Amino acid sequence: MKALVFDGTLHVDEAPMPEPAPGEALLRVLTAGVCNTDIEIRRGYMNYQGILGHEFVGIVEQASNSYLMGKRVVGEINCVCGLCQYCKMEMPNHCEDRTVLGILNRPGAFAEYVSLPETNLHLVPNAIRDDVAVFTEPLAAAFRITEQVLIDPDDRIIVLGDGKLGQLIAQALSLYSKHVLCVGKHPWKCDLLRSRKIATALQGDEIEGGAAVVVEATGSPHGLQQALTLVRPEGAVILKSTCADTLQLQSQLAVVNEVRVLGSRCGPFRPALEALALGTVDVRPLISESFPLDDGPAAITRAEDPDVMKVLLHISC
Repeated sequence: MKALVFDGTLHVDEAPMPEPAPGEALLRVLTAGVCNTDIEIRRGYMNYQGILGHEFVGIVEQASNSYLMGKRVVGEINCVCGLCQYCKMEMPNHCEDRTVLGILNRPGAFAEYVSLPETNLHLVPNAIRDDVAVFTEPLAAAFRITEQVLIDPDDRIIVLGDGKLGQLIAQALSLYSKHVLCVGKHPWKCDLLRSRKIATALQGDEIEGGAAVVVEATGSPHGLQQALTLVRPEGAVILKSTCADTLQLQSQLAVVNEVRVLGSRCGPFRPALEALALGTVDVRPLISESFPLDDGPAAITRAEDPDVMKVLLHISC
């Protein structure tokens, strides 16, 4: 099969077909999305080499569960053992022996075929188009925040970063709070959120602090320090950026103000699929460009440009 491989350089190459382990399904990938994590892997994040990609929608071609055959699915990216201490504590995303699709010891979805455990798969409602379904995994990561902190409708929330993930987080959290502000660098990206009646500000604007929750999604190692200046005492800073660079932290603000600093990663697929099906989160304006798999290296390079949002790879029909 064809696949987009990173081994120090990016190139499309022939790769072995996946051989699903017991309990896994073989999926034919339809469309996949380029994530900032893919870009950071190219810069050294996780020291991963292999087939990239973890945001996708595909068709089940082979499965032990006959009900799944031929169904259109998306998949959770953490593949877990079910036996370690964290799996037994019902924390499977922190499995000690996990592999992670396209990120850690498991070939990713920028390929014609991929395999995942059947328990990781979620059926895609017919109302959701392929190019929209690709957003399920990053939108689930946005909804993870609502599992980690209790959000009141009157809480002030600041999202730092107007990129792909920041946009999804701002939309998702606006379903829970009436007071969401997204701070970005690009007026045209902020316009996308204002069209959804979500308040925005630009870096350099005077921003009122004292927010109950500040989400750091800038992709920058300096975002955490800004978040600490904007959160209220005993508030929460949520770290969403995956960044190859080392974060810089002056801890005085966190200690003196007794701020909770929470890492946040993968989240629940069910509310993400529901929001996409109902249109309460609208991802279509975020799609900038699409490339065929053969142009995968160009797609990754294009996704690094600040004048685009989501770049998709169309892999099969």
